[in-house]
Amino acid sequence: MPRQDFQPEPGIAARLDALMTELYRKSKGEELGLTRQQFDSVLGEIARKYLTADAAHHDVCELYTSLRAEELVLARACAAGNERAWEIFLTRYREKLYDIAGYITKESSTARELADSIYAELYGTTTRDGQRTSKLASYTGRGSLEGWLRTVMVQEHVNRYRRQRRLVSLDEETEEGSQFAIPATEAAIAVDPRVEAATDEVLSALPPEDRYVLASYFLDERTLAEIARTLGVHESTISRKVDKLAKSLRKQILAALGRRGMSRRQAQEALEVDVRDLRVNIRSRLAQEKGGGAFSKKKAEAPADGS
Repeated sequence: MPRQDFQPEPGIAARLDALMTELYRKSKGEELGLTRQQFDSVLGEIARKYLTADAAHHDVCELYTSLRAEELVLARACAAGNERAWEIFLTRYREKLYDIAGYITKESSTARELADSIYAELYGTTTRDGQRTSKLASYTGRGSLEGWLRTVMVQEHVNRYRRQRRLVSLDEETEEGSQFAIPATEAAIAVDPRVEAATDEVLSALPPEDRYVLASYFLDERTLAEIARTLGVHESTISRKVDKLAKSLRKQILAALGRRGMSRRQAQEALEVDVRDLRVNIRSRLAQEKGGGAFSKKKAEAPADGS
């Protein structure tokens, strides 16, 4: 639980507990069968995923405050099999699932098949070690539940397409000339070109060190400690920097989308996209430029083994 993981001072612990109490009230967890203890456990799980063990109190509070608590509780209650939660979920999202599937597949029967298969995964029709497994248990409340569902469906659609391709022999594809074509299914996963243009614009303007930190953490999956050693700073400094950069980038991209004619709400919904669906070469944009000033000097002074 957060109060044990982060071990804040007594006064800080009280403020954090008050925040969690308020979030639990707003989440309507009690109505959906999620106890306060279970709610705290979910928050602790999310904190461990996104923060380091020595994260500052304000970082924990910022993370918790940014969560969509009501949607988070709804998802977790559904994953636990709460019938009332499922009624609410179906009322809010069932038609949206079919709409999203239709947009992705462009074909009604395929769309219904995709939506039904996702629904089965969300409901948890399979078991593991005697426990039902629901994909909704992986929703963390960062970003809207609808946006998360869209990403899950896109990924499942791509996975299906790739599995199908593996069943077709290379000879058959060669005879038909299809190996030279752009995969229609993946091409159909459309992303508003304004999102790509705005993302490209903002990433291109980043300083070299910021690009390095983002590329190392999000693309190369290096740990905060590894990045900190390379730059010669404390791990907590990198943790704060990553969080600050992520928030700053989002604000800048939202602003860039506004300049391209999107309303605030349209821009926020447009950003509920999987980065893998962007045609922007993220790695290229985040690549370190040679002769990058202070950062290059730090990197040059670092030991050759990066330790």
